[in-house]
Amino acid sequence: MTTTTSTPPGLARFNVLEEHAALAALHEACASAEWGRQLLAARPYATADDLYAASDAAMAELSTADLEEAMAGHAPIGRPKPGDPTSAREQSGMAGAAEELKAEMLELNLAYQDRFGHVFLICATGRTGEQMRDAVKERIGNSPEQEREIVRTELGKINRIRLARLVEEDA
Repeated sequence: MTTTTSTPPGLARFNVLEEHAALAALHEACASAEWGRQLLAARPYATADDLYAASDAAMAELSTADLEEAMAGHAPIGRPKPGDPTSAREQSGMAGAAEELKAEMLELNLAYQDRFGHVFLICATGRTGEQMRDAVKERIGNSPEQEREIVRTELGKINRIRLARLVEEDA
């Protein structure tokens, strides 16, 4: 395969990875096996935008069970997975939050999980702890159907950020 200047190095590498390695890389972006299979089946990608479009299309088609599988790969806001730099980076807005805000987020996370049966999911990149707290307070009143579609949208945003990191890697 010839790499052009428009193909980021990471995307060129991803396009030629063995299936197992490519699925593992996709699983790092999203825990839904179906989402990963759909993206893998559409390789090779000419541009990063093609990959993002495939991600969006796959996300739109995920079943409720597939969404649940994707959500299971995310740590609760305010409690990034220990030793997981991606989780810590994405939730950095909570890292410096006051203990009172962290305690409030824990309570809100639990209330949200009781109501919807899964973690509160939001694209936390670039958001402050207060913004995340306000979002969970606002969303906890949603119907399960409304919330499932909001979660689908938030997962799509997260997947794009993670895929961008994958395709822009130099080595």
